[in-house]
This record gives sequence, C-alpha cells and structure tokens, in this order.
Amino acid sequence: MKDKNELLEYVYQTTDMGKNSLETLLNALEGKDNKIKTIVEKQLKEYEKYYLESEKLLEKNKVKPKTKGVMTEMMSKMGINMNVMKDNSDSKMAEMLIQGLTMGIVEMEKKIKDYKDEVDKDIIKLAKNVLKFQEKSLDEIKEYL
Repeated sequence: MKDKNELLEYVYQTTDMGKNSLETLLNALEGKDNKIKTIVEKQLKEYEKYYLESEKLLEKNKVKPKTKGVMTEMMSKMGINMNVMKDNSDSKMAEMLIQGLTMGIVEMEKKIKDYKDEVDKDIIKLAKNVLKFQEKSLDEIKEYL
C-alpha cells in the first residue's frame, strides 16, 4: 500500500515550486518590457492559492511535508536567471514555462492515476484542480511562442 499522504505532499511541493519559480522569473524580468509578465503574475496567484489549500489539508491530516533541498531551489533559481540573461524574449520565457508545465502535468496525471482509489476525495479533488490549472496555463502560455 502506498503512503496516503504522498499525493498531497506532491501537490504541496509542486505548487511551492511553481510559486517560487514564477516569483524568481518575475524578479528576473523586473524592469524589462515583457508582455508575458501579466500572465505569469496571474498564474503566480493561482499557484499561491493551491499552495495554501494543500498546506491546510496537510495540517488537517497532521502531515509535516518533506521540504525540497536548498540546492534544488538554488539550482532552479540559477537556471531561471541564466535563461533570462541569455534571452528574455517572451517566446523564450514561454518555452521555458511550457517545459516546466509539461513536466508537471505529466507527473500530476501519473500521481492522480496511482492514488485515485487510495486517498481522501478532498486530496484527489485538489490534485485534479491543480492539473486543470496547469493545463489551462499551458494553453495560455502558448500564445507567447
């Protein structure tokens, strides 16, 4: 049997990573004239919303989530900043975001499939909502390619 909290922890970590990555991207684009910033700000608010929802469910289930390593977070920030320094065009930023969203969508779909019969309905609902949000975000970002 799988750990029933693994999906919830995954949603928490995914939304945390999305939130942190978009904050890093917005900071790197500060003072630059990118049209994509508006959509990134909107998506950041959604990630923050789902992050708080997952945090509340973790507390409700008395789960202390595993944190990502400091090195992982640093490497992510460095990668985003390097990409912005190389080419901060909207199309390049869209490409970077699409890659991250695609990986997130694939993994979220697998996790939902693996856990759908084993976890609380609230957790599945949250995971599916995050998945829908990621899919919608992917479609919105494509217009900047």
